Amino acid sequence: MGLNGQIIGVAAHKDFVQQGEQVDHSHLVVEGLVGRFGQSRDGARQTTCLYIVGDMADLPSVVSPTAAWGLAALTRTTILRVAHADLQRIAAQHPGVAEAFWRDCVADGSIFSEWVVNVGRRDALTRIVHLLCEMATRCERAGLGNRNAFPLPITQSDLGDASGLTSIYVNRTLKQLRNQIGVTIKSGMVTVPDWNELVSLGDFDEAFMLLDGPSARILQAA
Repeated sequence: MGLNGQIIGVAAHKDFVQQGEQVDHSHLVVEGLVGRFGQSRDGARQTTCLYIVGDMADLPSVVSPTAAWGLAALTRTTILRVAHADLQRIAAQHPGVAEAFWRDCVADGSIFSEWVVNVGRRDALTRIVHLLCEMATRCERAGLGNRNAFPLPITQSDLGDASGLTSIYVNRTLKQLRNQIGVTIKSGMVTVPDWNELVSLGDFDEAFMLLDGPSARILQAA
């Protein structure tokens, strides 16, 4: 499709898009893990979505170039920066790609809404389990693992930012999860002995991710 971009490397725990920044490109995750975040005046941070390999982390910026949120590399990350002008051109020339972009933005909004429910209305254990279920499902669909063993190279502090919990509470909750149903997180890999039990504990229904349609992952072949 003639799509070009610039490959950049981002160190772990470094922001590469700031809230309020004017951007003229979007970011495709080639390697690593990215977190979208909002931040209060005193610096407290809330992660509102995680992006894995193959995800376009800020596709809505094509039509709204003032960044409403920040993006941070949670691990050492490789990003493909793609100019908005190129994305607009490809979308205009290929209706199927435009539909994939549109659906990706809708799915992103749906996931964000579920994260609000997760942080606002679920207890600590259910919050973390729900997040693990989401990432297991997404990694499986992306070919990065399966629901019983998948990568999640995230620190307990980052997990706290994603779940609205302190690092101490995250540590306590992970121990409870390990003792209760045998789930372990070691060296950036999550192991799930019983998927159905995890889904039940996490109040999880994958429908909110809108996985039954085209995806902007088509960019990987561009």
